[in-house]
Amino acid sequence: MSGKVQGAFSRLWGGKRAADQPAVETETPAAVEADALQTVADPASLTAPEEAAPVKTSWFTRLKQGLGKTSTKLTDGITGLFTKKKLEAATLDDLEDLLIEADLGIATAEKIITTLRKGRFEKDISADDVRAVLKTEVEDVLRPVAKPLVIDGKQKPHVILMVGVNGTGKTTTIGKLAAQFRAEGKKVMMAAGDTFRAAAIEQLRIWGERTGAEVVSGATGADAAGLVYDAFSRAKDAGVDILLVDTAGRLQNKEGLMEELSKVVRVLRKIDATAPHDVLLVLDATTGQNALSQVEVFRERAGVTGLVMTKLDGTARGGILVAISAKHKLPVHAIGVGESVDDLQPFDAGEFAQAIAGS
Repeated sequence: MSGKVQGAFSRLWGGKRAADQPAVETETPAAVEADALQTVADPASLTAPEEAAPVKTSWFTRLKQGLGKTSTKLTDGITGLFTKKKLEAATLDDLEDLLIEADLGIATAEKIITTLRKGRFEKDISADDVRAVLKTEVEDVLRPVAKPLVIDGKQKPHVILMVGVNGTGKTTTIGKLAAQFRAEGKKVMMAAGDTFRAAAIEQLRIWGERTGAEVVSGATGADAAGLVYDAFSRAKDAGVDILLVDTAGRLQNKEGLMEELSKVVRVLRKIDATAPHDVLLVLDATTGQNALSQVEVFRERAGVTGLVMTKLDGTARGGILVAISAKHKLPVHAIGVGESVDDLQPFDAGEFAQAIAGS
């Protein structure tokens, strides 16, 4: 990363975890308004007063808790298969089925089985031995894609386009990123490009008031591409460091909506041929295998450059991130395991593998 300025993912999160924040996860403004309408003039004031701050567990503890359903499904199954006995072909078949059912993907499951067959076949093996192999192989798959989001100082503003289907937590993720970038001292603007939902527009406005970031929005039903064009122009004139662009959630099989997303990209490039500088696809872990097709379509139509996975704390299907990484090999910048701002953190392959293997 020599010669580049690292953004909040690599600097704020790379050396320390983000400060505790109030939670805003719902997509409806009524549910978030009570604790969200707070203007933050000074980024340093994003952290609550010390005497009022709740005691927080470490990020890894929260990650383990969030991946508890996924880990329990795997470790309980492994324990049931391996109780101090020799590794046999039938047992390996059952283990492969278990790994695939946990959404780790066929390729990763086969890799784990191959490793066990080479080193331990017809030998005594325990559940702990299998979990150790699981951790190692999962980490090997994830390590190449665990990359921080880098803000290149050559572009100002650095445009981050957020895409994804409805319900993934895309708008909330934008708000969390804005809070963390502002805490780093960056000048941030948000564009409410999801013009179909009044709730999404209002939610970004609330985040803007909380963080001191300007929000460019229009009326419900306004032309999204035109609004984004205006936001980009204003951001350049105002010397904004980072422009976060929200977009309407859309199913990957709706051609008309996907074409509108392509139009937003074309409009951005009228101002800056290199924009958007990052296209982040927000995925909901609870969707399981459907997330694989989302990555494929959004990558083709919007030029996805990186992934953020949310809601890992609400599913037993967290292994899908492994399957996605093995197949698509896109950078995974961050994962979310809760509602508060600091529950969205940069992705660490070793931590994830350790949590999912229950070690």
